[in-house]
Amino acid sequence: MARIHDDIVSTIGGTPVVELKQLAPPHVRLFAKIEAFNPGGSVKDRLAIGVIEAAERAGALKPGQTVVEATSGNTGIGLAVVCAAKGYPLVVTMAENFSVERRKLMRFLGAQVVLTPAAEKGTGMLRKARELAETHGWFLARQFENEANADIHSATTAREILDDFEGRRLDYWVTGFGTGGTLKGVARVLRQARPETRIVVAEPDNSPLLGSGLRQARGDDGAPTESHPVFRPHLMQGWSPDFIAKLAEDAGDAGWIDQVVAVAGEDALARSRDLARKCGVFAGTSAGATLAGALAVAEDAPEGSAILCMLPDTGERYLSTPLFAEIAEDMTDDEIALSESTPSSRFAAPAPAREPEPAPEPEAEPLDAEAEAYVGDVVGDADKPVVMFALEWCEFCWSARRIFAALGVDYRSVDLDSVAFQKDDLGGRIRPVLKARTGEPTIPQIFVGGELVGGCSELVEACGSGRLDTLLDAAGVKHAPATSIDPERFLPQWIQPRAAAVQ
Repeated sequence: MARIHDDIVSTIGGTPVVELKQLAPPHVRLFAKIEAFNPGGSVKDRLAIGVIEAAERAGALKPGQTVVEATSGNTGIGLAVVCAAKGYPLVVTMAENFSVERRKLMRFLGAQVVLTPAAEKGTGMLRKARELAETHGWFLARQFENEANADIHSATTAREILDDFEGRRLDYWVTGFGTGGTLKGVARVLRQARPETRIVVAEPDNSPLLGSGLRQARGDDGAPTESHPVFRPHLMQGWSPDFIAKLAEDAGDAGWIDQVVAVAGEDALARSRDLARKCGVFAGTSAGATLAGALAVAEDAPEGSAILCMLPDTGERYLSTPLFAEIAEDMTDDEIALSESTPSSRFAAPAPAREPEPAPEPEAEPLDAEAEAYVGDVVGDADKPVVMFALEWCEFCWSARRIFAALGVDYRSVDLDSVAFQKDDLGGRIRPVLKARTGEPTIPQIFVGGELVGGCSELVEACGSGRLDTLLDAAGVKHAPATSIDPERFLPQWIQPRAAAVQ
C-alpha cells in the first residue's frame, strides 16, 4: 500500500527485479535488479545512507560536520542526496575525466566538487580526500573500506533478493565489484541462505584485477597505497577503480566468489544499448557490463537456470561518454525526411565548438624491433590506407571514430590497450615507436596513405582545411566531403578550461 515518506532517504532501497525475456538465451531465465530506482539513480544511495547513519550512531559524524569522499560519481551523488536531506555539507573529490554530468548533478544537489588530474587515477582522488579530511577535520566516508557499506547491503539488497526469489530458483548472482560493498554484503547472506547460488564477479577484460590473482598493496587502515599493477583504463566508469577495494578482497578471501568473468568494453556498450532498445531499461555502461557478464555465464549454464544480475545505475550520467557517441544531437537524414514529409519543419543548430586537450604524455620506453615492424606494415598497408592507433577508453579516440563515421570512411583501429595488444605488451611497445616516428607522444595517431595526419585536434583541423579530403582522395578512399560536417561537435563535452581546485 502506498504511503507518505518522511524524507527522501526513506525511499532508498526496495528496487525491482525485472525479467529480461528479450535478451535471455532460450535455455535460461535472466533477471536484473534495477538500482536506478533509488532516488539518486544508483545502488550507491544504499552505501550513502548506510555509511552516514552508521557514523551518526557511532558519534563519528557530528551535526553540521562536513562529509568528504572520493568518488567516480555515483557515490558522490548518493551522498549528496543523503547529506542534503540530513543537513551535512559535502565535498567530493573526483578525477577530471569522469563524465561532466556527474559533477553537475553533485553540484546541483549542493555538493562541492574538487577535481583531480586524470593521470593520477582513483588513487589520486582518494589521496586528495584524505588530505582534505585531515586538514579540515571533516568526516571521511571511506567507502572502499567502511564495513557499513557492506552491512547496508546485507540488511537491504540481500534481503530483497531473498524475498523476491523465495520459492524460486536462483542459480547465479552476477555483479561488478567497485567498492566491494554490494559484493561482500550480498555474497555473505546468499552463501548462508542460498548456498546453491553461484556468485559471479565481472570485471574489465583489459584490467583483470581480480583475475590476476595479485594482491592489492594497502596500508594498515585497508586503504590502497598504490595502483594495482595490472590496472588499465577502461570504458566502465565506476565499475572497477585502479585498485581492489578491501571489501572486495574480503569477499574473495572468504571464498564467496565462485567465478570471475572478463567483459570487453565494446560488449558493455552494446548490452547497455540492448537494455534500452529491446527492454526499455535505461541503464549505464556498468549495467551493460554486468549484463554482458551474466550473458557469458548463461552460455554454459544448465537448462532452466535462473540468473540475476545487478544493474547499478541509470544512463543519464553517461551522456558525454562513448555510450552515447553514436546518438545524434541533430536530426538524422531519415528524421529530416520525415520532417519534410509535412508542410512544417524545424532544424537544430550545430553544437558549439570546444577546444580539445592533449592526452598525457607516456613515459619513454626503448624501441622494439617487432613493434617497429608492425607499425611499418600497418601504416604502409595499401588495402587499409586509413589507420588510427587508438585506446579503447580514450574519448579523443572516440571523437575521431565519430568523425570517420560521419564521413563514411573505412579505417583500421589499432587499439593499444585492448586484450589482443596487451599480450606480450605489444601495445606498450608500439607507443614509443609511434613517438619516435611522429615526434608526438599522444594518442590517437592517425595516418592516411602512409602520411601522418596527427591526433584528434589535427584531424579536426584537417577537416576544415581540406587536407583530409586531399589525403583521402589520393589514397582512393571513399568519403563524404570533410567540409560538410562540423568536426568540433564530436569532441568530448567535458573539455573546458580548468577552474579553481574547488569549483
